[in-house]
Parts: sequence; structure tokens; C-alpha cells
Amino acid sequence: MVERSPADLREVGNCVVALEHGLGRLNKLPLSLRLVRELHEKLLKGVRGGHATPGEFRRSQNWIGPPGCTLENATYVPPPPTEMVTCLGKWEEFLHDTQIPPLLQVALAHYQFEAIHPFLDGNGRVGRLLITLFLVERSILPTPLLYLSAFFEATRQDYYQRLLAVSTGGDWEAWLLYFLNGMARQSEDALSRVERINALLGKWRLSVARTSSKHGLLLLDMLTANPFLTIKNAAEKLGVAFTTAQRAVEKLEGVGILSRVSEAKRDRVYCAKPLLEILEEPARIAPSRTSR
Repeated sequence: MVERSPADLREVGNCVVALEHGLGRLNKLPLSLRLVRELHEKLLKGVRGGHATPGEFRRSQNWIGPPGCTLENATYVPPPPTEMVTCLGKWEEFLHDTQIPPLLQVALAHYQFEAIHPFLDGNGRVGRLLITLFLVERSILPTPLLYLSAFFEATRQDYYQRLLAVSTGGDWEAWLLYFLNGMARQSEDALSRVERINALLGKWRLSVARTSSKHGLLLLDMLTANPFLTIKNAAEKLGVAFTTAQRAVEKLEGVGILSRVSEAKRDRVYCAKPLLEILEEPARIAPSRTSR
């Protein structure tokens, strides 16, 4: 199991909260500047960049470059605040254009958002989240199964080089090839994980059906949403007594599906480790070279 720092876990938690917030808001509100600010506030609450006016567009000049660089020697300088407002308005209009193939449109929109860099911090986190929400809004994804962060992280140098090449030389072709390659490889990785998770759950269901009550099968459904659980949480979700949930958890533990991951006497945490291992294994997305 991958060890993460408390700060990393808080960022992951914020990402989940922001994603769920965005999905809920899409039922009433299209992708818009208002929603972008709401996502930013959720993402930066209590984590890295939380001092940088969460939920508010910047009112001062920012820049991008190596640590310690100044405005004069920055690698890239986004539009000043006065021009940024106009750029954001055009960007929002572009999001609502339905004449462009969606995958190309989201690739273009992601570059535009990162180039505008409308926040003092957290632009990358917001920009990556917007890709997923755009694909859900356009019904390309039924649910948020695709998240390009892993691809961008695994190919970080290419990612920044391709973005900068558009800004400095208008090399849109290389950016689009890189982005679409990421879509393809991330999709392949997600499909592989889903197939293996379904196979694992199918095996578990057969085992649980022979040795447990219906509550054991319902617990398996809970694990597909979150591989961690406590007996108290299980009881609340199943709508049963604590002792009933405890027996169901202990039966899953007995057949090797759940393992204790905390030794607390109360509110012990259990985990479906084989499921978590599939979710946390390194992404199989080593890119083919798209740089020229």
C-alpha cells in the first residue's frame, strides 16, 4: 500500500470533494467561471496554496519559472489581471461552443486555462479537474472514470514543454498529439483496472454468497466505492445494527477480503487490500514520443 503524507491525503480528499461538488453542480450549472471559482475554493481548503485567496481570481501579476525566478527572468508570464478578465470571458464562451469535436475542444480549453493562469496557486489542480467535468458534461464519460493527472505527472517534462511550445511558437499540433495520446493511454489503463476489479469482485461474490448473508454482498458493493470501511460506517450505510454489521465484516475478513489496517479498539479501519492494490498500482501509461 502506498504511503502518503497527511498533506497529500488532504489534497486527495479535497480533489474528491471538489469533483463531487462539480458533478452535482453540473445538474444545475454549466461549466462556467462561477463553477471554476467554486472548484478552486474546494481544492485549496486547508492545503498547499490555501493562503492564495481560494475561490478568487488573482488581482496581481503572477509568473511561471524555476524556484526563485523573478518576473524578468520567468519562463512564462500570464496575462496581467486587467487582460485576464477578458481572456476568461472568451474562454468561457469557447467552452459552450458545440461545433468543435469534444476531445479537441477540451485539449484546446486546457491549454487556454493554463495559459491564462487565473489563480495565484492551484491552477494545475483546477485545470485537470475541468477536463473530467467537461467530458462528463458532454456525455463522453458517463461517470468520472478518466483523470489525466497520472499521465501528466508521468510525462511532466513533455507536458510543460508542449504547453510552452504553443505559447512561444504556436505549436498546436504537438500539443494536440500529446493530449490525445494521453487520453488513449489513460483510457487503456482505466479499462484494464476496471476489468481486473470486476473479475476480483465476481470471485468475491461467489465466495461470499456461499458463506455469508445478504449483508456481506451489500458490503462488497460498498467496497467498490471505497475500499476502506469501519463497522460503524458499514452499519449506517446498510441500515442495520452494529452487531449485524460486525458479523458481516468479520465474515469478509475470514475469507480474506478485508484486513484490519488499524489496531484501535474502537472504530477499527478495515481495507480490501487486493482491490486497493489495483487502484494504487503505477499507471501503465509510458508514452510514445510525440515531441518533434
